[in-house]
Amino acid sequence: MTKAVLFDLDGTLADTAPDLGAALNRMRAARGLDAVPIDEIRPCASHGARGLLGLGFGVSPADDNYEALRDEFLDLYERDLFNETRLFPGVAELLNTLEARRLPWGVVTNKAERFALPLLELMALTDRAACIIGGDTTGKTKPHPEPLLAASRHINVPSGDCIYVGDDRRDVEAALAAGMRSAVAKYGYLNGSDPLTWGATWLISHPADLLAHI
Repeated sequence: MTKAVLFDLDGTLADTAPDLGAALNRMRAARGLDAVPIDEIRPCASHGARGLLGLGFGVSPADDNYEALRDEFLDLYERDLFNETRLFPGVAELLNTLEARRLPWGVVTNKAERFALPLLELMALTDRAACIIGGDTTGKTKPHPEPLLAASRHINVPSGDCIYVGDDRRDVEAALAAGMRSAVAKYGYLNGSDPLTWGATWLISHPADLLAHI
């Protein structure tokens, strides 16, 4: 029995790639580089600064200049969190239906609270979510199960009675480790990978498809 639904944020609830990409492209423009097209940004967007800086500048956390670039990127992104970010089509209706059925829903994201909390507030979702677990809330990030288990504890619903919806392999891995069923949002970013190989309980092509599994 499903008693609660938990969602990833970037690439699952909301299309945040345009604003993440805008921060990256402002950095590139300042260095005389061409903008990266949004179609190249979306597959990397779920991996935040690490993924986007890898795409835009070919750097990784092991590089000496990574930390400075990361801080610059995050500061730019924080200034414009909600210019073009929008809920994916069908998400608003799904949340309304869950609430009409008296099923609590929450957010479990690797996005730090510094960004996740104000963004959800700007989308008028803060007061509706039963819980919001950010990437720095528990000291662990997905694919570690602790963020999902923390959400389960917070809403007082056993993990086995929760569904977790995400768009990345680590979302499925975290759900499996937490004893939750999982649904992959095929409309999301997917990180250029084939979700058929991830071991999810279900794959959904549209947010409304989730209702068939509740």
